[in-house]
Amino acid sequence: MQVPKRKPGKYAPGPADYHLTPEAIQALKDEMERIETKIRPKAVEELRRTREMGDLSENFAYSAAKAKVSGLEMRVLEIKERLKNAIPIRRGAASDGSVRIGASVEVEVNGKTKVYDVVGSQETSPSSGAISYLSPLGAALMGRKTGETVVIVANGKDVIYKILGVR
Repeated sequence: MQVPKRKPGKYAPGPADYHLTPEAIQALKDEMERIETKIRPKAVEELRRTREMGDLSENFAYSAAKAKVSGLEMRVLEIKERLKNAIPIRRGAASDGSVRIGASVEVEVNGKTKVYDVVGSQETSPSSGAISYLSPLGAALMGRKTGETVVIVANGKDVIYKILGVR
C-alpha cells in the first residue's frame, strides 16, 4: 500500500504567531471573564437540571448541555494558552523609522493611497487595512522606510508599492 503524498506546508500548521495588539489581549481577557462569570455558570446549571431528567443515555438535552460545557471549557483553555504566549505589539514605527510589527504604513499602489497596519497573523483583516507581517505584502514591507518601493507578484503581475510614510 502506498502512502499518499501531501504538498509540503499545505496541511501542516504554519509558524506559531503570538503577536497581539493590546486591544486583542484585552478582548481575550474580557471574553474569558464573560465565559467564566456569566455563560459557564448558566451552562453548568442547565447541565445539572438536565441530568436530573432521568436516563442519561437517551437524554438529548443532557448531551447537548454536556457538549456546551465542554466547548466552553475548551475555549477558556484556548484563551489562557493564547494569553500565556502573547507577545504584545507596540504601536508605531521602529526607532530608525522603518516598518515593524505595530507600524502603520501609508503606501501608493496603482495611483491610490492606502494605509495598512502591520499586525500578527491572528488579527489580520485586509479589508479593514490590517495585514500580517507574514503575508507577502507585510513581509516585503518589514524593515523598509519612507520613500522605498517594494514589488509584490500578484496574479502573475508585478504590483509596485511606494512607501509614503511609516507611523
